[in-house]
Amino acid sequence: MDKYAVIGNPIKQSMSPVIHSAFARETSQDLEYGKLFAEVDGFKTVVDEFFAGGAKGLNVTAPFKLDAFEYAHELTERARTAGAVNTLARQPDGTFLGDNTDGPGLVSDIRDHLGWAIAGKKVLVLGAGGATRGTLLPLLNEKPALLHIANRTASKAQHLAEDFVAYGSISAGGLGEVPEGFDLIINASAASLSGELPPLSPRALADGCRAYDMVYGAQPTPFMHWATGLGAEVSDGLGMLVGQAAEAFVLWRGVRPSVEPVLAMLRDDLRRKQPDTP
Repeated sequence: MDKYAVIGNPIKQSMSPVIHSAFARETSQDLEYGKLFAEVDGFKTVVDEFFAGGAKGLNVTAPFKLDAFEYAHELTERARTAGAVNTLARQPDGTFLGDNTDGPGLVSDIRDHLGWAIAGKKVLVLGAGGATRGTLLPLLNEKPALLHIANRTASKAQHLAEDFVAYGSISAGGLGEVPEGFDLIINASAASLSGELPPLSPRALADGCRAYDMVYGAQPTPFMHWATGLGAEVSDGLGMLVGQAAEAFVLWRGVRPSVEPVLAMLRDDLRRKQPDTP
């Protein structure tokens, strides 16, 4: 039986084993998927031991995505531009391919599951950290009319935008100088994790705006409440979690699982347990 796992610190809260086990049942794949804990400085030791046992692949969560980036022998373009790896796949020659499926997971949730258009739209991304960097290439590949990054520290957003100017129409600035009239706003900042609301002007929302928060939970986030009050259609990031897992599953197994049944299962589970955000 092929072995896979997710590594992180902490790792107890991870839903990945539930997700990948459901994918395996649906697609009739014979695999085993577990959790690995590593000390902050112990990533390589744990991963070396895991793969020495013949394992095929690994998902990587905080705080090890940079460690996985360094561990990989080869990188996909989306991993290289993200500067981080969340999926490792053993290749036939024993080397490891590093991928970043966060951005494709976000795009598939927005475009395919929610049915929200990205192509030709004005897109605003809040935050300029690793979560944003990992999503920029997949978002720009959808050909939005404009992608604007807004961050508390404007220079950080501007430096990030400079790294992606070759991939599409992109701009950046501070949260207090956001242009008006965006069709899609994606909150990739850490504000929702602490129950805060990014200081954003209501003028940033165009008529018919959609608002997406990467954080998920049993209840809507402050950002979702704020956007709903301004007439926007909203979603949290649970579909991104399932979507990025599906992309990893395709990389490993060569078959694409259905996202919707697993997403519905997790949503019901969240409502029953009401856990914290990821």
